[in-house]
Amino acid sequence: MSEPVTFSSLNLSSEILKSVEKLGYVTPSEIQAQCIPMLLDGKDVLGLAQTGTGKTAAFALPLLNNIDASIKHPQVLVLAPTRELAIQVAEAFEQYAQFVSGVNVLALYGGQSYNVQLSGLRKGPQVIVATPGRLIDHLNRGTIKFDTLKALVLDEADEMLRMGFIDDVETIMAKTPKNKQTCLFSATMPQQIQSICSTYLENAEHVRISPRNSTVESVEQVYWQANTHKNNAIIRFLQAETYDGAIVFVRTRNDTVQIAELLEQAGFSAAPLNGDMNQQARERTVERLKNGLLDIVIATDVAARGLDVERLSLVINYDIPQDSEAYVHRIGRTGRAGRTGKAILFVKHNERYLLKNIIRHTKSNITQVGMPSTELVEQKRIEQLAVKIAASAEQKDILYYNELAEKLSEQLSLEGNDLAGALLFLAQQHAPIKVKEVAIHREARNDRDNKSRDRNSRQEREGRGRRDERSPRTERSDKPRERRNSDNGPMDTYRIDVGREHGVQVKNIVGAIANEADIPSKFIGDIRLFDDHSTVQLPLNMPQDTLKHFQKVFICKRPMNMQLHKDQVSNQAFEKPRETGRPRSAEKRGQKHPRKN
Repeated sequence: MSEPVTFSSLNLSSEILKSVEKLGYVTPSEIQAQCIPMLLDGKDVLGLAQTGTGKTAAFALPLLNNIDASIKHPQVLVLAPTRELAIQVAEAFEQYAQFVSGVNVLALYGGQSYNVQLSGLRKGPQVIVATPGRLIDHLNRGTIKFDTLKALVLDEADEMLRMGFIDDVETIMAKTPKNKQTCLFSATMPQQIQSICSTYLENAEHVRISPRNSTVESVEQVYWQANTHKNNAIIRFLQAETYDGAIVFVRTRNDTVQIAELLEQAGFSAAPLNGDMNQQARERTVERLKNGLLDIVIATDVAARGLDVERLSLVINYDIPQDSEAYVHRIGRTGRAGRTGKAILFVKHNERYLLKNIIRHTKSNITQVGMPSTELVEQKRIEQLAVKIAASAEQKDILYYNELAEKLSEQLSLEGNDLAGALLFLAQQHAPIKVKEVAIHREARNDRDNKSRDRNSRQEREGRGRRDERSPRTERSDKPRERRNSDNGPMDTYRIDVGREHGVQVKNIVGAIANEADIPSKFIGDIRLFDDHSTVQLPLNMPQDTLKHFQKVFICKRPMNMQLHKDQVSNQAFEKPRETGRPRSAEKRGQKHPRKN
C-alpha cells in the first residue's frame, strides 16, 4: 500500500510548509496532490475543477515556492474574473508567504484608487492578482511590465468567458513572455477556452477533478421541507447547530438586509453581504467575519463569489439555488482543506424538482431533517453552559469566588442549590436556555381546506345546477386544447415536439414532467396542444441540466426536445386563456378575435 500524500512530501520549502501547518491544512486535496509536483517542475497545467476543491493552494504554493525574492518585479500573474476572487487569491498568497522573506503580493481590481495601486506597484511585488479590465488599464498607462514574468494563471476561465472578459484575457496573454509557465483552471471547457489552451499552453498536463471528488464529500448535507415559517426555522437551526462561522444564502439583495436584521434581533451577530455595498464596506464585513467579530453573513450568490473564510463551517440555503452548479459553489464555502462542514437546504414543496436535480447532478446523499425541537436547543445550551462552568472551575482565582459564594449564602440565607440556581439564572440572561415555542402550520393542509371550501361554494352558486341537470357537453372542437391552472408565480413557456397528430394528451405531458422532474402537477401551468407540437408553462428559470434531461424524455414514442418558446412571456404578463383554447400567438396584444359568422 502506497504512503498517503502529505504536504511535507511535495518538496515545498520549509517556510511554505510552516505556513501550511499554521493554517491548519492537514492533507492535500486531490487537485493539490496532482498539481503541486507538476507546477514545481515548471510544467503547464490545465485543471478542470469546481470551487471548493482547493485549487488556489494547488497553484499558489508551488508558484510561490519558485519565486526569487531578490527580484523586485512581477514573476507570477493571476487573472481572476471578479474583484472578490482577486482579493481572496491575493490574501491566500499572503498567508502562504507569511514566513517567506521579501515576497510582496498586490491585488489590482476596479473600484480601488489608482494611487493606492501605483503605490503598491512601486514596492516591487513579485505576485500580482488582477481582474482583466483593471490590468488592461495599467498596461495602457505603462505602469506595469511583464519582462520578468515566470508564470501566468487563469483562474475560473469559464467565468471570465461568461462575463465577456475573454478578449481582454487574450490581449494580456499576448503581452507576456512566450517562455512563461501557464496554468488554466476552469469548471467547464467551452470552445473558446479550448482554443486558448491550444494556443497558449504547451504540452500541458491535464488534471480533472469530478464533482463527486470535490468539497461535497466533506460536507454533511441535509434538507428541511420548508413551510411558510422559514424565518422561524432559520433562527431555530442556528440555535441548534454548532458552528464557528456561518453563511446564509438568499436570492435578493433586499433579503440579505431583512434576514440580517431578523437574526440581529434574535441575538445573533449577523450582517448582510450584497452587491449594493461599496468595496470598503464589503471588505470590512469579510474582515470582521475572519476575525471572529461577526459570526453570520447573509449573502447572494454573486456577493459570495470568491469568499474564502476558514472559520465558515455552516452553510444555510435559505433560498434553494436554481441550478446544481450554484449549489456546489455555495457549499464550497465550507469543508475546505481537509476540514468538515455542514450544509442545510430549505426546500419548499414546489421546489422539490430542484432538490432532485441537485442530488442527480452532485451524486450527493442529502437527507431530510425536521426543524430542531425546543428540547434539543435547550439541551445544547445547557451543554454549552456546562463547558463554560467547567472551564471557569479550572481558573486559579476560583478560591476567591468560592469564599464569596459562602458569604452570600449566609448573608442571603440561601442553600447551596438555591444560590447556584440564582447564579445560573443570571449567567444565562443574555442567551436564555428556555426557548419560546415556534408555531408551525402546514401549507399543504391549508391549501386542501381552501380548495374544499371553494368547491362547495361553487356548487352553491346561484343559477348553477348539478352536473346531471346541465345541458350535455358540446362536441370537441378542432382547436388547441388547454390545461388551466391557478396562478403559481412567474412562469416561462416551453415548446415540446409532440402534438395531437402523435396521439398526445394533456395527461401524458403532465405525467412526464411530474415524474421526470418531480414537479407537482399544480405547478405545471397552461398546456396547449397543436397539430405537430405543444406548449407548456413551467416555473421561471428552470435549471439548464433539467431542460437537457427533458430533451431525452419520450412521450408517445417521440423525444420531447423541450426548448424555451420563442414567443414565451412570463406569467406576470400572461393573460388568462380563453374558454375556446385559442393559442395566444393567434392574437395580437390589444386586439379582439374576429367575430365568428
